[in-house]
Amino acid sequence: MRALAAGGAAVLLTAALAGCTADRNSASPPAASASSSVSTLTPCPEQAGTPAKGADLLPALSFDCPGGGTLDLTRAPGQPTVLNLWGSWCSPCREELPVLQQFADAAAGQVRVMGVISKDGRPQAESFAADAGVTFPSAFDGDGALMTDLGVNALPYTYFLDADGAIVYTQVGPVASVDELRTLAAQHLGVHL
Repeated sequence: MRALAAGGAAVLLTAALAGCTADRNSASPPAASASSSVSTLTPCPEQAGTPAKGADLLPALSFDCPGGGTLDLTRAPGQPTVLNLWGSWCSPCREELPVLQQFADAAAGQVRVMGVISKDGRPQAESFAADAGVTFPSAFDGDGALMTDLGVNALPYTYFLDADGAIVYTQVGPVASVDELRTLAAQHLGVHL
């Protein structure tokens, strides 16, 4: 009887340890811990059901936003949009993100500024955004699916989208100033701030 009890205990202990190892090595945290943290980022805005249309579109991907909501790239944004791919591991992003936030504040209601947190951990991205004073909505793409589909291997990249969701301009590398963003918005989105 003792041998049977000891054998049974060993099986339960092995099963428990295997469960801990599987959880610890899991690629994504449990949903409860991801949703229980409070984000400093603004929720992603509601999107209409209108499909994106145009000659050059972003890949058909959808991402959850740490602040709440979802970014669905298959849908038209409904207004001119600046979509910036960033990550906490990106040195130029540290200088560019505050510029994007200043532009977002100045362009409110005329041009939407959105981010996609790329190939990053959520806590690292949240801390990075807080340090940079960024509150504009950002979606979370921890695995970098958008970067992969776009063939992007370095950040930052900024996409200027018309209200229908078509890519009208791609900025490779950082923007240096709010004035540069204003000029790009005027040239490519027809919005003069």
